[in-house]
Amino acid sequence: MKNTIKRIGVMTSGGDSPGMNAAIRAVARSCAYYNIQCVGFYRGFQGMIEGDFVEMDARSVRNIISRGGTILKSARSKEFLTPEGRQKAADSLKRAEVDAMILIGGDGTFRGGQIFSKEHNIPVIGVPGTIDNDIFGTHYTIGYDTALNTVVEAIDKIRDTASSHNRLFFVEVMGRDAGFIALNSGVGAGAEEILIPEEDLGLERLLCSLERSRNSGKTSSIVVVSEGDKIGKNVFELAEYVTKNLPDYDSKVTVLGHIQRGGSPSCFDRVLASRLCVKAVELLLDGQKDLMVGFVNNQIESCTLESALKEKHAINLELLRISDILST
Repeated sequence: MKNTIKRIGVMTSGGDSPGMNAAIRAVARSCAYYNIQCVGFYRGFQGMIEGDFVEMDARSVRNIISRGGTILKSARSKEFLTPEGRQKAADSLKRAEVDAMILIGGDGTFRGGQIFSKEHNIPVIGVPGTIDNDIFGTHYTIGYDTALNTVVEAIDKIRDTASSHNRLFFVEVMGRDAGFIALNSGVGAGAEEILIPEEDLGLERLLCSLERSRNSGKTSSIVVVSEGDKIGKNVFELAEYVTKNLPDYDSKVTVLGHIQRGGSPSCFDRVLASRLCVKAVELLLDGQKDLMVGFVNNQIESCTLESALKEKHAINLELLRISDILST
């Protein structure tokens, strides 16, 4: 390895996701293994600007692998969007004698890191940490698996009430403009309908599907709605529209909200975070920069930050067909 790196900084940015602490732990302990120093920056880019950091070693990250959230905190920084803010961050890294950065977050984090690296020639490696799973260059992002399991568990409980009262429940899940959580949790929880932004099925099709379910003898139904779905302005208006057109249904709405981002990470997310961050440290020690590490076909691969930002992670629409078959 071309080990000219002596101190690596690590930060978490954007929305928190289960497994970020496992990722921080993997960076700190990989640095310790390779006999280099690790510096953790609090509150993402804002902490870089302010020089708000802590020295981290193998023992400082003990017992965090099972914790949700991020011990380094997360925040959005308007100041970092300006050249002056990024100059302050570069000066802060210089004072802290940090040679390279590992950024754990989503596309906003990577976009900031890419600009920062080009302006100030500081090596950067991105690690995808977001429950939305909407990052190109990886099949899974850190936190996605845990969020899926949280959603499925919640829907299973909602179905108990739906069955007990013969109700139709609209369950809104997170995902921004991507339907990965909605599609996979909907299939996993046996939802009657799944609404995602990638496929506008239309209001009439939804009504026909629910009416068909009612005529087949179903007394309760679950519709999983991605927060970025375009079929209705919001989930409450969608439920109101269905109730107006199908008055036999007793419709209710549940918005799962930020419960999906919390909780102890699944084993899959802990292992994924560990594998990605060991690779991230090793790439920096090998003289690499401006890359994102990802999980592709059970292997840890890397792609440029530019491609991670420009390309789109395609959703598997075949699952919609499977859902239609299984909801009969």
